[in-house]
This record gives sequence, C-alpha cells and structure tokens, in this order.
Amino acid sequence: MRIHFIAVGGAVMHNLAIALHLKGYHITGSDDEIYEPSRSRLAGYGLLPEKPGWHPELITTDIDIVILGMHARAENPELLKAAELGLKIMSFPEFLYDQTKNKKRIVVAGSHGKTTTTAMIMHVLKTLGVRFDYMVGSSIGGYETMVSLSDESELAVLEGDEYLTSPIDRRPKFHLYMPDIAVLNGIAWDHMNVFPTFENYLEQFRTFAGKITPGGSLVYFKDDPEVLKIAESARDDIKKIPYRVHAHFQNKTGFYAVTCNRTIPLRFFGWHNMQNLSAALEACLAAGISADRFYDAISSFSGTSGRLQVLKETGSGVFYYDFAHSPSKVKATVEAVAERYPGRDLVACFELHTFSSLSKNFLPFYKGSLEKATMAFVYFNPHQFEMKKLEPLSRELVKEGFGGTNLSVFDNSAEMTGRIKQLKLKSPVWLFMSSGDFDGCNLKSLAEELLA
Repeated sequence: MRIHFIAVGGAVMHNLAIALHLKGYHITGSDDEIYEPSRSRLAGYGLLPEKPGWHPELITTDIDIVILGMHARAENPELLKAAELGLKIMSFPEFLYDQTKNKKRIVVAGSHGKTTTTAMIMHVLKTLGVRFDYMVGSSIGGYETMVSLSDESELAVLEGDEYLTSPIDRRPKFHLYMPDIAVLNGIAWDHMNVFPTFENYLEQFRTFAGKITPGGSLVYFKDDPEVLKIAESARDDIKKIPYRVHAHFQNKTGFYAVTCNRTIPLRFFGWHNMQNLSAALEACLAAGISADRFYDAISSFSGTSGRLQVLKETGSGVFYYDFAHSPSKVKATVEAVAERYPGRDLVACFELHTFSSLSKNFLPFYKGSLEKATMAFVYFNPHQFEMKKLEPLSRELVKEGFGGTNLSVFDNSAEMTGRIKQLKLKSPVWLFMSSGDFDGCNLKSLAEELLA
C-alpha cells in the first residue's frame, strides 16, 4: 500500500508514518517546516522529505491514501491535487479508526492525565504480554514509536485528544474513535481558540460519551462535577463505572498505592497520578485484566517523557520537567511535588505558551496555581502575541492573574534563568513546566548547572 502524508512533521503524523513504514507500506510525505525530534526520526527511517514545502507533483494516481495533518491548510496545493484526482483523503484519527474498527478500543479522554493514563494502560498490557495497537501523545520509554498498528492484535489503546481533526474536518479527534471502553478523567476548559466558551468545550465531551458503542463502558472520575453530569446523562445501554483518587500514602522510603489487602510500591507520585492510576485500573478491569495482575504490572511503571520527568537528581537537589500548561494541571503538579518534598525549597517555573494561557480572559484561571511553591517564576515570550494574534499581556497583568506573594514574572527567558542561577538554596527542588521550551532554553544543561 502506498500512503502520502501531508504535514508529515507533526508529533503523531511522523510516528504514524514510521509505524506504517515498519509494516512494509510505501510512505512519502511533505511539510513546510519539520522540527526536532521529528526531523531526525524521519531521517533515520529514510522518510524525511528531500526538500521543504508543498509539492503537488508528488500526488499521483498510484497513491492509495493521503493522510492529512492539522498543520496543513484547506487550500494546501497537495490536498487540492489529491481531491482533483479523486484520491482517498483521511485524517489520522479517521485512519486509526479504520485500522482498529474490528478491535476492542479503549479511548482515554479528559483535559488532563490523558497521556499518563494511556501509558499506564499500555505498560500493564505490555508487561502482561497482551498484544495491542496504540496511539499515545508523547514518547514513552520502551516503545519505538508513539503509534503501532498490527494485524494480530484484538485490542487498541488510543489517547483521545479533543483538539480538531484536520483543516477540512473540524470535529474533535476523539469523536472519530467510537470507543468500546471510554475513560473520562476530568474536564477543565482549554483550547479556547476553537472552543470559545466552557459550554462549547463541555459539549465536545458529551458528544464523546455519546460515541461509545452499544454495550460499551464509560469509566469516569465521579469527583469532577462536570464529568459526573455527563455520566449521569449518558445512554442507558452502556455500563457506567465510577472511580475516585486511589488510596495512597508516602513516607521516607517512597510512595505507595494501597488496597484493602496489599501495598504497592510505585515509581511515580502525586494525587493526580493516583487519579490516573484509578482510571487505568478500571479500564483494564473492563478489558478483562484482573486487579492482582494490574497491580503486579503497574509497580514497574516509571512515567512518561515530559510528565514529572527527572532531568537531574543529586544529593544537593532534584530538577523536574513537566508538560503542564492548563491551570488545573499546573496546580496539581505543583501540589504533588510540594507534598512529595515537604520542608524543602520548591522553585516552580512556568511558561505561558498555549493560545489559552496567553489570553487575557483566561489568565484569571491560574489564580493560586503556584501558591504551594516557595518561589514561583512565570515567563512569556512577547513575540507569541503577534504570532497568535492576541492582545499583549504585561508583567503586571500576569502577576495579578496568578496572585500570591511568591511570584516573579519575566518576558525574557535569559533574564529569568539568570535570576534563578543566583539563588542560593539548600537541597532545592526545581520544577519547570511548559508545553514550549522557554524560548530555546536547554533544560538538561540548566539542570546540570544548577545541581553541579
């Protein structure tokens, strides 16, 4: 089969291209810009386009499927050529569903915790030797790609992202997956550039619940009032499985999950991860995995890249990086780290990077999210406002939005890191949070310097 990718450089797109290449498909692709790590990974498999840009001459009648990425525009010349030739055009969510439509699909949704919960389920299945297809939104240790499709598996685990499918399909991605087991792990308004009101955002999750196959299951976090409303109003022909934050404790020896008859040592921590753990447990139970086998497997799960990832740890301190960007996730991450290291100086550094976080109207949702840190630093790049066509924020406005007396705001990354390097702290805990890169700051090098 011959498949061409338009906007092949995307996180999932380039992983899907590699996965299909490994299956023996003939893969081509194009993009106007390809950044790392996509660029090196595509090059390593011989899939990097020869030159950047869009090249309609690559679109020929012998192509079986054109997979269209969100990064492309509706007037993309390759897309127009494919339509003119009558080729089959699909988004990657459409393609994933088509490849897994005869399998049992577990789809993990929610405003936060999707990647970690999906990764937990994958880890348990892999540890227990269960064959499965998957798509997850971040790289995970032990997996060659973020996407895998096979002809042998009877189960698929998919991260259900609520962002839009493609430039010609404005449905959220998770509306296309038709889950047999759906996980709904919490809702907090995000992506306000495409969902301008909270009610509009909520409607996407109601629709998602309505896509569950007849006789399927909805695994839901019952302590989120919006999730609870969705579950209560969901169809009667599905099984509704509530869960709460898993029981746990910590001491000097580590962090543990507990049940009525066993204690499970864990390599991750935080109440939000205990929520993710409960979600993964219930999804696995619904898929036929016993609780004992689940707990045996989950004890070796060490997390995912960019989710409370330790970049450096020495006797003089520890440095974490986390992908957190929404207010609820930032707050949960700061609180988890503060609880894990009581009595130690926690320095939390957060970058405003997403469209929502840089919006004046969204800023108040961050109120109090950094208050558990000893010191907090917030950074934003002034050039982002022009790129995203947003009204600029001032340092004073950002400080007012977050509140608290422990906060310093910067619009220059070098200035912020310079201030941080001047701090003299005993056994500090550094926590950097962003879906960006602090304007090109090498966090690994910074961690090495701070904990030298």
